[in-house]
Amino acid sequence: MPELPEVEVVRRGLASWVRGRTITGVDILDPRSVRRHAAGPEDLVGNLEGAVVTDVVRRGKFLWMPLVEAASVSAPVADPVSGTVPEAHDDGVPRLALMAHLGMSGQLLMEDPHLLDEKHLKVRFRLSPANTADGSPMPSELRFVDQRIFGGVFLTDLLPTPDGAPGGLSETELPLIPEEAAHIARDPLDPAFSFDDFYARLRRRRTGIKRALLDQGLVSGVGNIYADEALWAAKLHFARPTDTMRRADALRLIDSARDVMTRALAAGGTSFDSLYVNVNGASGYFSRSLNAYGREGEPCPRCAAVGLSALIRRDSFMNRSSYSCPVCQPRPRNGRW
Repeated sequence: MPELPEVEVVRRGLASWVRGRTITGVDILDPRSVRRHAAGPEDLVGNLEGAVVTDVVRRGKFLWMPLVEAASVSAPVADPVSGTVPEAHDDGVPRLALMAHLGMSGQLLMEDPHLLDEKHLKVRFRLSPANTADGSPMPSELRFVDQRIFGGVFLTDLLPTPDGAPGGLSETELPLIPEEAAHIARDPLDPAFSFDDFYARLRRRRTGIKRALLDQGLVSGVGNIYADEALWAAKLHFARPTDTMRRADALRLIDSARDVMTRALAAGGTSFDSLYVNVNGASGYFSRSLNAYGREGEPCPRCAAVGLSALIRRDSFMNRSSYSCPVCQPRPRNGRW
């Protein structure tokens, strides 16, 4: 499943292609991919056609595109006889957003109309013409492709953020957030992320540190892969009790999570198969730089660098796997540190 860096790669790509463009048409090829839009496919199409995408925003692994009516982004024209200027249709502030949930296999791809449909194409958004900086035409279709159909797209209302800060990472930084994402905590790459708030809430938990990292209500965007990588970098075992975490330990962990996800972003994300790609259809390459995740039985890079012999181990964890080094990430004794 895509994690924060993968979704941020998609967000950045989308922002460069769709901002300021009008949705001129919508083709729903599989109604299951719009099942989260309670009013039905026809209502979704009716609300989207003619809307202008103002931005692409991400919080954690949630992705949305704020929308305004086309009239609100055009300056009113004065009447040639009276000289009066009519009132704007609205204030240009987005009230709705098109939300995309990628699920396990969802992809948002920019394509030219003449290209054949993807095998698992579910929804097609037709966009108004636009050119790149060098004058060449941009692709005019945004396609939602989803092999396993766990993801989907739907319209949602935008609400003011409780803290008045931007809803998530974006270019416009509007203090608005969809209802469905309002309960999601900020992620380590968000400038409005508060370490003090995170640490205070972490200390009140009675669980292992990896379980806490995966709790999107505490800190968002960290999935199984980057949790293992951050814990390895911070030299912390996944079962370390949260109520024993010293402030310095927690700060080292968040800094490690921020560092590993920033490096993953630079590599285009982490791809183990063809299901995660960016908007151009290219896979990420950070999987080549992983130190712990998926490396069972391989030497721990940190221990090997100082002449120690330690092999990465795999433990069962929440119906998944957790990877760590038995030497530099020692297991807590008797459940305590």
